Amino acid sequence: MSDLFQNHVAKSGPVECLGQTFPSDEARREHYLKLLAEKLKDPAFRKIEGFPIGSDEDILSLSDPPYYTACPNPFIEDFVRHYGKPYDSSIPYSKEPFAADVSEGRSGLFYDAHSYHTKVPHKAIMRYILYYTNPGDLVADTFCGTGMTGVAAQLCGSKSAIEELGYRVEIDGTILESTQENGKAIWRKFSKLGERKVILNDLSPAAAFIATNYNTKINVLDFKIEAERILKKVEQKLGWLYETKHLNSETKGKVNYIIWSDVFSCPECAGEIIFWDSAVDLSAGKVLDQIECPHCSSEVTKRSLDRSWTNYIDSKLGKSVKIAKQIPVLINYSIGKKRHEKKPDKDDLQILTKALSEIKDYDYPVNEIPDGDKTGEPIRMGINHVHHFYTVRNLLILSALRAEAKKSLYRKTIEFLINSYDLTHSTMMSRLIFKSGGQKPVLTGYQSGTLYFSSLPVEKNIIEGIRKQKLGIISDSLALVRSSGSVQTGSATSLSTPSSSVDYLFIDPPFGANIMYSELNFLSEAWCGIFTNTKSEAIENKTQNKDLDDYRKLMSDSFKEAYRILKPGRWMTVEFSNTQAAVWNSIQTSLQEAGFVVANVSALDKKQGSFNAVNNKTSVKQDLVISAYKPNGGLEARFAKTGGNEDSVWDFVRTHLQYLPTVKVKLGELEFISERDPRIIFDRMVAWFVRHNTPVPMSSHEFQSGLTQRFVERDGMVFLPDQVAEYDRKRLQVAVAPQMEMFVSDERSAIDWLSDFLKRRPSTYQEVSPEFMGQLGAGWKKHEAKPELSALLEDNFLKYDGTGEVPSQIHSYLSTNHKDLRGLEKNSPALVAKAKDRWYVPDPNKAQDLEKKREKALLKEFETYRAFTGRKIKESRLEVLRAGFRAAWAAKDYQTIIGIANKLPEETLQEDEKLLTLYDLALTRTEDGI
Repeated sequence: MSDLFQNHVAKSGPVECLGQTFPSDEARREHYLKLLAEKLKDPAFRKIEGFPIGSDEDILSLSDPPYYTACPNPFIEDFVRHYGKPYDSSIPYSKEPFAADVSEGRSGLFYDAHSYHTKVPHKAIMRYILYYTNPGDLVADTFCGTGMTGVAAQLCGSKSAIEELGYRVEIDGTILESTQENGKAIWRKFSKLGERKVILNDLSPAAAFIATNYNTKINVLDFKIEAERILKKVEQKLGWLYETKHLNSETKGKVNYIIWSDVFSCPECAGEIIFWDSAVDLSAGKVLDQIECPHCSSEVTKRSLDRSWTNYIDSKLGKSVKIAKQIPVLINYSIGKKRHEKKPDKDDLQILTKALSEIKDYDYPVNEIPDGDKTGEPIRMGINHVHHFYTVRNLLILSALRAEAKKSLYRKTIEFLINSYDLTHSTMMSRLIFKSGGQKPVLTGYQSGTLYFSSLPVEKNIIEGIRKQKLGIISDSLALVRSSGSVQTGSATSLSTPSSSVDYLFIDPPFGANIMYSELNFLSEAWCGIFTNTKSEAIENKTQNKDLDDYRKLMSDSFKEAYRILKPGRWMTVEFSNTQAAVWNSIQTSLQEAGFVVANVSALDKKQGSFNAVNNKTSVKQDLVISAYKPNGGLEARFAKTGGNEDSVWDFVRTHLQYLPTVKVKLGELEFISERDPRIIFDRMVAWFVRHNTPVPMSSHEFQSGLTQRFVERDGMVFLPDQVAEYDRKRLQVAVAPQMEMFVSDERSAIDWLSDFLKRRPSTYQEVSPEFMGQLGAGWKKHEAKPELSALLEDNFLKYDGTGEVPSQIHSYLSTNHKDLRGLEKNSPALVAKAKDRWYVPDPNKAQDLEKKREKALLKEFETYRAFTGRKIKESRLEVLRAGFRAAWAAKDYQTIIGIANKLPEETLQEDEKLLTLYDLALTRTEDGI
């Protein structure tokens, strides 16, 4: 340790930590490390779900307790006790979901300092935290990734950071936001200035390590001095690795980067083809599709070439390895400020030979690359171990840097600095690309989300890269860190956070097969010796034998833990990114099974950074932001007391409506709030009853009738009486009422579309048919049988046959829209003639009779599915399946649900939230022996 840092330790002075005072920060760390070491000796501690794979020594070496542990954090309860506020039901808390448009790009110090496979901009998260919480509140992220939720929570205490978002901060710390009313900007109270405390968790040791560095306060000036010292020391010792002789001269230049090239074998003559020499046209700035063999002049393509291989004795492994052949083909170097390029000469090749000799004295990871969904690419190239991802030169530099870091007081932050450059720029996954229209090739890092090796990899100068590209931006970002949060490495399904202790959750969890985190993090984790416990990894992965059911189960368990630690009545925001409807339904099902109630869904365009409202709940073409709440304890207590009767239905609806946004405005226009659609409210109510294993005490039409009697309807949306005044005030300021968008994709949505259409226009079959057929487009579900329009009309609506009085629904429409019929009595001949054969929506009493008749017919058809003896029911009616599943659930006939589900194509089950919920719960009941 340098004299500077010996003095730093001596002079650091007393520090306060969770209510205790220590002589120095090092003393604090040593105290808690001893406690953690004792904890690690307990076999039960290591059995906690998601406990990472690593030795006690490596876990202790990387940890910085009580704030960060490279395993489940046994000190989180102390952190909560010190900073948190116990849940008190007498303290009022009421928030609608945050539904305003947000525009935040993917840039800034924290975003750029350290890359990761996925990351939500901290500025966007800040808006949510400011809205839902107060200064000093506890915020948690159980899938924290790089810890942007923690960064956002800290910066809620920064006046300048908040004002960058467009808010105004008053002298007393009140935060104001600007809203438009009658064309004028009005400033209203939005939040309060003040840091929020944070609890972060991630299954990946690599992710949790990044997160803790973003959420640990350090002396940045001392860190920067130490980092520069280590870079200089390694450069003095190993700088010759990045030296090259200038052309025809003894003058030495400093290497900026070296381009390597794949070597192939011609399929015609077996001659060696260097890809750089034969396929790259620098004058045109492109890679050629057709390649001419330099030996036999045959026209070949890259796909037709055979790969060349090289064999060598790997001293660390103690055996011969066979690896895809690559050679250096161009060196870019600088003498002073001027850059030059050359082909490697014998002196350059001798440097690599010398590096092979030197590296024997250094430690570096040689872990074997595990089989995985994404590891096939490197393994096919013979890259079977971690150290094969690097050239010997860069492996030597990284080993030396990390050896020095381990001796430093700032080991954790120096390692963080090295990591920020390592995976993206230090491996042979860095590559050369040719952009359209560009004459010069462009250097870029590895391809995010993959383990891809280009035929033109690039070896960069790591020391210069860290010094010039990373040290400054990381120092500047860490200078903004205000305090230390609580960070742990473990599973979101088993948290050490106390129940009902967290005030708000923001999470960006894995989504299906989007990203194979453990495989992509394997290199980073190999350097610290601590690996992801993949048993708890919530992904779809063929290699791990995890399908969508496994993913959903893990997500359900994770959401149950989130539900447990969240205070009643509080909110969780889930950022969702996937293009599969099945994954979207898995998330919704998991949320409902955990006990959360969804109150709002918005679309997130990360590229533009805007959150736009979406009315179509199955649309997953954009990233989505889900706002869900944990119902307050009063609703649960009342439900348990009443036993789930009709009063419980309306109690739930009243409570739920309080959590929904009252007004959504975009570009000066009101938007339809889909969660206030009576059909969506009914679905939420049913899900609530199903989760409580209680029969729903009324039909859909009885529910709709009850809604109109008890609540206020505006523009197809349902409001509480005290909410509608605000909506009416906003409604007067716009010219056009918000319109609900209807997407017809199955029988239920077809009925909904017809209901909306016939409410506005009672029509004959001939009138409705062309309009209806226009809705049956490409969005129709693959395995859903397409019903005949005539059958839908017969089963769900009424037709006036020309006898008796004209129904009021038809009379109202005709007398309003036809001048010659205005003012006529309902039984006038002209009106009867015009009304004959028109279909219309029945009044609630007759609708209930129709619904009972329809339900009976659906259950009768369900019996044909039950009797089906083939392998799979290729085409089915969702409405039949839903009715059958509901009836089986009410009868506690779980085996019927499971048996029918096993006969269905996977898409039929996975892409319908209602079927999926009942199937999952049936499985759970069966497993529990209920």
